[in-house]
Amino acid sequence: MKYLLLYINWNPSLTFGPFRWYSLCWLIGLALAYFIVRKLFKEQKIDERTVVNNGKKEVVNVFDPLFIYCFIGILVGARLGHCLFYQPDYFLSSGKHIVEMLLPIHFLADGGWKFTGYEGLASHGGTLGLMIALFLYVRWSKLNVWTVLDNIAIATGTTACFIRLGNLMNSEIIGKPTDVPWAFIFERVDMVPRHPGQLYEAIAYAVLFIIMWYLYRKSRQAGSSIPQVGTGFYFGLCLTYIFAFRFLIEFTKDIQEDFEADMLFNMGQLLSVPFVLLGLACMVMGVRKKKKEGI
Repeated sequence: MKYLLLYINWNPSLTFGPFRWYSLCWLIGLALAYFIVRKLFKEQKIDERTVVNNGKKEVVNVFDPLFIYCFIGILVGARLGHCLFYQPDYFLSSGKHIVEMLLPIHFLADGGWKFTGYEGLASHGGTLGLMIALFLYVRWSKLNVWTVLDNIAIATGTTACFIRLGNLMNSEIIGKPTDVPWAFIFERVDMVPRHPGQLYEAIAYAVLFIIMWYLYRKSRQAGSSIPQVGTGFYFGLCLTYIFAFRFLIEFTKDIQEDFEADMLFNMGQLLSVPFVLLGLACMVMGVRKKKKEGI
């Protein structure tokens, strides 16, 4: 092909020492989000609250449990999202397959089983699981729901970026064949130059974090016209940006399941639309709050 010498032959090892690259990227992404949100909570002085226990006042750390809520919500939501949105015919077909949906194992034909890890996680399900987990966290912590959602949204770009880098290291969620000079040849899949859709998304989410951090810092300056944390603006911007980009980038990506072959818009695009609409509504609400309350 025209740009053959510029194509990137991609066939990295699946592991880095004792770690799988995919798991390591998830860990790095979650760790970065943890430290970023902790900094935001401390800066806004909402990481602790005072409670009365047996007539005595005690200071309770309300930040640390947030990580557990988020981790479980993302993992459970992403796993169920993949199984129910993309492969319901398999996972709902028997009791063993339902177990495989919930546990990282695969039952063998001889009656045994093997550990596989969670092979299949959907970002739409992960987002929905995270939102449910955050609402449960808010009920426990008594913090303002929009404050929590906005702070998580500011850090989300870092986690999303590293998850997609993990997909790239796994040579999964590959793009359609192309002759663009930056095409990747995923050797574990085939020898066809393809769009590196995972890399497109990783770069886009890194840019999202830069934008969010800039807006957040500007919003804290005196006289700023940018809505502050607690208005829902950052949560809305995060949803709108990620899922609008996801909708567009799907045009460069190969289908994940056979049933998508004859669809005008694939499952990832259809599932993105409600999140974009919700995000736009939250952004409008945040701007209106800023104008009405001057916050």
